[in-house]
Parts: sequence; C-alpha cells; structure tokens
Amino acid sequence: QVQLVESGGGLVQVGGSLRLSCAASGGAFSDFVMGWFRQAPGKEREFVAAINWNGGRTHYADSVKGRFTISRDNPQNTVYLQMNSLKPEDTAVYSCAAALTYRIRTWWEPNEYDYWGQGTQVTVSS
Repeated sequence: QVQLVESGGGLVQVGGSLRLSCAASGGAFSDFVMGWFRQAPGKEREFVAAINWNGGRTHYADSVKGRFTISRDNPQNTVYLQMNSLKPEDTAVYSCAAALTYRIRTWWEPNEYDYWGQGTQVTVSS
C-alpha cells in the first residue's frame, strides 16, 4: 500500500510562489506516474500536472502552463510542484496522486490514479 503525504501549502499573496512536496512510501516510487490535482470549494477536482517515472515527460493543465513546474526525485521518493505567479483562482486543496505506469492511459483523468494523499491547502490572497 502506497502512502502519499503532501506538504508546503499555505497563504501567499498574488504573484507569489509556493513549492509543494509529496513524499511517497510503501511502494516502488519509480513504478508510478505522479500527478497533482486540485479542488476548490464547490468545484470538481481538476488536473494540474503529471510526470512520468523518470521525469522525462510532463503534462500540464492549460491554466498553469508556464507558471507551475512538476519534478520528481526518485531516490527521495518525492514529487514537487513549484508554483509561481500565483493567482486567486489557484486557491484550492492540492493533492498528489500515483498511478501505475503500465496501467495509466489518460494522465489528466483522476479515476486512473491508484493512490491519493490527503491534500494541502493553498490560498492566494489578492
């Protein structure tokens, strides 16, 4: 059973930056595509970014392209989300997720992910 624990959320002003981390345990980290999703109050869960097993391939939602960067450190079993130029509409609970590489077909589809963290709150104030 894989456990995922996010950290790094908080309150930041518009235009600021935050770096989220997601530490994984209980599985072979390099077996997984890792993704970040977010959910704002009253809205559906939304794909943010995903990264393949060795970091050689990434995918971003249009809303964060050019502002957010996903990366991973396999020896540390950690995936990161660097968020720059934050906007009020980025306010949400951010969760990381893991999907077995051999099974996932659509990286932006939440239902394809096997394990989820509990989430970390990001609030961008204007």
